[in-house]
Amino acid sequence: MNIIITLAYLLSSILFILGLKNLGSPKTARRGNQLAMSAMLIAIIVTLTKNEILDFTYIIAGLIIGSAIGVIIARRIQMTAMPQMVALFNGLGGGASALVALAEYNRLTGEPRIDVIISMVVSLFIGAVTFTGSLVAFGKLQGLIRSAPVVFKAQRFFNISLFILFLIIGIIVIINPANSTGLLTILAIALILGVLFVMPIGGADMPVVISTLNSCSGLAAAATGFVLSNNILIICGALVGASGFILTRIMCKAMNRSITNIVFGSAGTATTNNSNNDKRKVVSYTEEDASIMLESAQTVIIIPGYGLAVAQAQFALQELVTILINKSINVRYAIHPVAGRMPGHMNVLLAEANVSYDLLFDLGDINDDFQNSDVVLVVGANDVVNPSARSDKDSPLYGMPILNADQARSVIICKRSLSPGYSGADNDLFYLDKTQMIFGDAKESINAIIKLLKA
Repeated sequence: MNIIITLAYLLSSILFILGLKNLGSPKTARRGNQLAMSAMLIAIIVTLTKNEILDFTYIIAGLIIGSAIGVIIARRIQMTAMPQMVALFNGLGGGASALVALAEYNRLTGEPRIDVIISMVVSLFIGAVTFTGSLVAFGKLQGLIRSAPVVFKAQRFFNISLFILFLIIGIIVIINPANSTGLLTILAIALILGVLFVMPIGGADMPVVISTLNSCSGLAAAATGFVLSNNILIICGALVGASGFILTRIMCKAMNRSITNIVFGSAGTATTNNSNNDKRKVVSYTEEDASIMLESAQTVIIIPGYGLAVAQAQFALQELVTILINKSINVRYAIHPVAGRMPGHMNVLLAEANVSYDLLFDLGDINDDFQNSDVVLVVGANDVVNPSARSDKDSPLYGMPILNADQARSVIICKRSLSPGYSGADNDLFYLDKTQMIFGDAKESINAIIKLLKA
């Protein structure tokens, strides 16, 4: 029996690894999710069998209720709210790890092994930080909390002091595991630190926050695996933690952010730069102007952003792309790593509209092609195409890699207004002579262009 259990855990681990590998590409992401779900199902069944849990009443009830909630959320959630959902799920994962650590502490009898008590402390701390941090991220993304950075004097010093206090109390608990007050104090510190971790981070940095919290939820799960002596939980948590950390590094590089600054609460404090907004003027163009330009082009690059998700214009955009392709026009999508409000947001959005993965190109693969492109169509993107990131040292975006939309021969921008992006920086691209600004709802504007092209 032990051999069967070991082999089943091994199979589950392999499926988790393959699932994670397949999630690295939009083409195989669906298969990756299926493999990961199969791995989790095997792990649950084997764990229940191993621990001789014969009464499945509560487990089955939990599976039914949880599955029902998951199906309802998945079907009803709007694409614009996907980042909030991911943030909330990260928080639930961290909270679950913290609760398991507390439950196992209450079950302790005799003198626990030092590795077990250390794992409890780590699981409780990281899980609680992830829980409250994710709730704050959810509140900011949902508009329940002001998205602008919330900072106070000596905040970094306060955060570091709380972390040092956690280390001191953690050592005391490890030396004297019977000190339940110390464990509850760690819980309180972690809950506070979770809030202080995310509150100083503005909306522009939410993709980094989400990936960081995702990594933390994985680390908390791995620590819980040591508490429960469950190898599959250790492996699964480690995979999530490592992949989340790698993704965080990628996001930081894409946004010119420092992980250290994020951890210690100094990210997102950039100032707004709209001083020239009243001095410069833009010319408002019509959908007819855009249709003429698109129809006469040979190469078109489309840059989607969060505004595309807000307008739910992905289906109309794909119809426009199909029309252009049928007219023998070379059309491609340029995807910035932090376009939208979470990692991969645009990929998921376009996949919903059945966009061919062959048309999707990352920043590094397409950036050099903008100078040879006839038209760039920007739909709802802002900060990721702002040229001030290259030249203006006073800009909060300075140093951030952007899509070189300004290097194309012509630019069409579908946007509701001249309002800045999450960074608060005015966009120089709006004021170029080569730029056509089409103000209004992106979906309505694209549908109007489609009608003109069909005519």
